Amino acid sequence: MSRIFKGFRTLLASPAVAASSSAAAKFSSASAASRSSTTKVSKKTPKKSTTSKPKTEKRAASRTMIRPSGILKPAPVSPALGQFLGAQQASRTEAVKQIWTYIKSQNLQNPNNKREIFCDEKLKTIFNGKETIGFLEIGKMLSPHFVKTD
Repeated sequence: MSRIFKGFRTLLASPAVAASSSAAAKFSSASAASRSSTTKVSKKTPKKSTTSKPKTEKRAASRTMIRPSGILKPAPVSPALGQFLGAQQASRTEAVKQIWTYIKSQNLQNPNNKREIFCDEKLKTIFNGKETIGFLEIGKMLSPHFVKTD
């Protein structure tokens, strides 16, 4: 039984409220009848204690230990791209980043069509002398500059 009903019964048992006990008895029997006929009250299990258990320490994989592969792996580059980048080895992602920073700093994008890039003399050495290229062509045009080492 819940605490409310226990408290109500103790109130009924006290002599000060004995006069109104008949009305209270009607109320308690009516509420008990309606409770039993409509729904059953399910007993809830008490929650488990929330004390924290000591967590086992997991060693995080160090990112410095993982060797880069694919486009993140530094590879030797052609002399033309090496002169542009200032290094003889670079990853594809670093090369594209440096080319984009150069394009943005020199304001070489077409203002009407941002997907088109105007090549100056420095970029023409990398992009086979083309005047303009699309931004999706940058990766394709860089492929011959990365020397395969197997």
